[in-house]
Amino acid sequence: MKRELLNYLIDWKKSDSRKPLIIRGARQVGKTSAVRQLGETFPSFIELNFEEQSELSSFFSKNLDPKEILVDLQVFLRKNITPGETLLFLDEIQVCPRALLALRYFYEKMPELHVIAAGSLLEFAIEQVGVPVGRVQFLHAYPMSFKEFLWALNENFLVDAILNHDPHKSFQSANHEKALRLFGEYIAIGGMPEAVLNWRDHKNYLRCQIIHDDLISAYKQDFEKYAKKTQIKYVEHVFKEAALQLGQQFQFSKIPGDFRKRELSPALTLLEKANIATRVQQVHAQGFPLNAQADPNYFKIILVDVALTQTLLGAIPTEWILDTENAFINKGAIAESFVAQELLAYHNARQDAALYYWRRNQHGSEAEIDYLIEQHAKIIPIEVKAGKGSTLKSMHLFLNTHPDSPYGIRFSTQNFSVHEKIISYPLYAVMLAAEA
Repeated sequence: MKRELLNYLIDWKKSDSRKPLIIRGARQVGKTSAVRQLGETFPSFIELNFEEQSELSSFFSKNLDPKEILVDLQVFLRKNITPGETLLFLDEIQVCPRALLALRYFYEKMPELHVIAAGSLLEFAIEQVGVPVGRVQFLHAYPMSFKEFLWALNENFLVDAILNHDPHKSFQSANHEKALRLFGEYIAIGGMPEAVLNWRDHKNYLRCQIIHDDLISAYKQDFEKYAKKTQIKYVEHVFKEAALQLGQQFQFSKIPGDFRKRELSPALTLLEKANIATRVQQVHAQGFPLNAQADPNYFKIILVDVALTQTLLGAIPTEWILDTENAFINKGAIAESFVAQELLAYHNARQDAALYYWRRNQHGSEAEIDYLIEQHAKIIPIEVKAGKGSTLKSMHLFLNTHPDSPYGIRFSTQNFSVHEKIISYPLYAVMLAAEA
């Protein structure tokens, strides 16, 4: 399936200033598949999986000189590894932290060899051994975006129509309804590649549900790989509570049981390092950079995939397929999570992504903006609303009190429109708004 990550990989391959590449991302978001696709563009491709082949770690146990490592690997693999012709892929590299250290020497002593490392629990290995500054490059991988979901369903014409649309004009009505229907499918199926592939080939939701259940189980099984035995129960509770408090300011005090914040907060940090959870930080939005104004005590949480979130909640999301607009009215927090997932997916994969929201707690005049993004050195407020009958009091208040913000964006099931300083996009068009 077509992934935008591959474009970044091709650019990396062609770059004269290329360094060994590390791909970050949660388990099963498509890191390995993208690298394998890139491997097809090389005369030779060598894939080493440290999780599946434990003996591979022995090649990095002593000398980290690239020439010696390659000589030994060639004997073991009975294959040539030729700088300039071979792509060497070190998958699940977190299992062998010394292989991470070796990336420095591949850069310094054999820069002509294309080397990519990936792993689902990379952050923990990086924390353990470190990564030499200036010796490696990073890319961030996320679940498939709605754009990529449409590509997978052979809806290329629809993608092009959305990306080329003028938001001041309505989208053709039949195509608007079609796009909303497909948006509903995405909310139910999510962006995990295995689920998308099964939906494309079989259109059987129950098959996708089994995949979702298996992925949740795999994430939970990973807890014991990075959490101490005494921490696992806290990680499990925070994982579940992140879904239950979706769209709300996260409060550790709401977690059932006799737990303390000092026990639960590190558990959330572990989920973040595993790329399963992302904080949406509350900021004052008085200037740049936004992260300098973040209050660490106030935040929301989104999980890696909107369909997995619903699985964790025990929800049956087929309503999104059967009646998208009604589902949106009843489950606005899920749509809000979708927008966050899209914003992350369309962010520059070479840079760390962050999400922010704004809240005013003034008595009698509370207000909240779901997300803030930076576009053309301006702060743009984003609201996710249920369309018919919804108000935009917070949006108007924000724009009136932040004159440097030229306009706001509303996402809903309604068609494109512009009213004063607010541009309304259908939910299926986050891809367009993110590129504005």
